[in-house]
Amino acid sequence: MTEPLAPPPRKDPQKRTVSPTLPPMARSRAALGLTAAAAEGRFALQVCADCGAVQYPPRDACAACLSPDLVWRDQPPGGRLLAETTIRVSPQLYFRERMPWRIGTVALDAGPVVTAHLHGDVVRAARVRMTARLDRAGQGVLVALPAAETDTGTGTGNGTGNNTGTGTGTPHMEDDPLMRSLTCDPKHRRVLITDGRNANTPALIAALRAAGAAAVYVGMAEAWRGAPVLEAEILPLDLTDSASLARMAGEYGGKTDILINNARHLRPGGVMGGNPVFAREALEVSALGLMRLAQAFGPGMAARSADGTNAAAAWVNILSAHALIPDPAMGGFCAAQAAALSLSRSLRAEFRATGLRVMHVFVGPTEDDWHQPLPPPKLTPNALARDLVQGLRDGLEEVWSGDVAKDIRERYAASPKVLERELTGGGA
Repeated sequence: MTEPLAPPPRKDPQKRTVSPTLPPMARSRAALGLTAAAAEGRFALQVCADCGAVQYPPRDACAACLSPDLVWRDQPPGGRLLAETTIRVSPQLYFRERMPWRIGTVALDAGPVVTAHLHGDVVRAARVRMTARLDRAGQGVLVALPAAETDTGTGTGNGTGNNTGTGTGTPHMEDDPLMRSLTCDPKHRRVLITDGRNANTPALIAALRAAGAAAVYVGMAEAWRGAPVLEAEILPLDLTDSASLARMAGEYGGKTDILINNARHLRPGGVMGGNPVFAREALEVSALGLMRLAQAFGPGMAARSADGTNAAAAWVNILSAHALIPDPAMGGFCAAQAAALSLSRSLRAEFRATGLRVMHVFVGPTEDDWHQPLPPPKLTPNALARDLVQGLRDGLEEVWSGDVAKDIRERYAASPKVLERELTGGGA
C-alpha cells in the first residue's frame, strides 16, 4: 500500500535546486490524439470507422483492414495486468533520477494489449483501471491504477473526463511517486490566488485547504478600498502594476508552487455600444496583467519545477468559455478573454521545457453581481473550486466547469461556425 506523503522538511538554502528534466517527448502526429484526450482527462484510443477495430499503438491505418479512417473515441477503462517489469537502469536522465520504475502490459476490455506505467499498488495479474495522463513533457501516457472493488470493467467513457473513475482504488494512492510526477496535487504545496476580491476566492481557499495545501496566499489590489476577510495570507498584488508584481515575486516567487490567476475586469457592452475604457481595463487585467504576472512569477516557478515533494507544479488561468467564441453582449470582455487565452497558450509553450503545467479552467456565467440578470444555470463558486482542485489532482490542461461551459465546448467542437450563428441570433 502507498505510504501517506509526509510534509516536506524545510529546504536548506545552501543546497542546489535540482534542474528540471523531462522524459522523452518525441511523438508521431497520430499519437498526439492520445495527448489531446489526456489533456482533458479522457482515456481514448483510435477506432476504425470501417471495421470498428480498436487500435493500439496509434497509427495511420487500421491494423485489421488498412483503412485510414481512424477516429479517437473514449474507451472503457477496465483491463487486466498480463506482465510487469521493474526498470532499475536507464540511459534517460529523467528516469534515472526516479528509479525504480514499473511498467507492464495490460489486456484492455476494449480489446488491445497496451504498454503502461504501473501504480505502485497494482499487483500481479490484477484488474486495473486505465487512465491517460500527461507526463512532465506534456505528452500523453497510459497509466494503470488499482481497480476499485466495485470496478467490473464494463464502464464507458463519457467524454467529460473519465480518468478518475467511480471507485477509490487503494488508500493514499494519490501519494504514489508516479502519481505525484504526473499530477499537480495541491497537497503540501503553497498556492497563490491573484484576486482576493473575486467572488470565487473564498471557495477556492476552502477547497485548497481541504485538499491539503500547505499555505494559501491571496493577492489584493487597491487596499484603500478595504479588503474582505479571508482565511489566507493577504499580499498587496496588482496585476496592472509591474512594480507591485516585482516586489511580491521577489518575496513569494520562490514559495509559490501553484499559481491561480482568477483576476478579471467584467463589464457588459458590445463593440458599437460598449465603453472603450471598460474594454481597455479588461485587456489590462486579463491579457497584459497575465503577461506581467508571468514575467514576474514565471522564472522562479519554472526554476523550481523539480524541487522535491512541493516543487512548483502548475499555473492555472480561470477564463470565460466565451474566449473561444464571443457573446456579443460582452464584446470587450470576451476580446480580453480571447487575448488572455492566446497568451496563456504561448506561456504553456514557454513552460514546456521545465515541466510546469498550464491549466485552463473555462467557465460560463458565474454566481456574481455582473451575471445577476442572466437566468440559470450559473456556476457557483463551490462548483468551480471543486472542478479546479480535481483538475490539479488529475494533472489536466483543460477543465470545463459548469453546464454552460461544457455545452459551449461540445458545440464548438462540432462546428464553430454554427455556434457563432447561434450566439449571434442567426440560428433557431
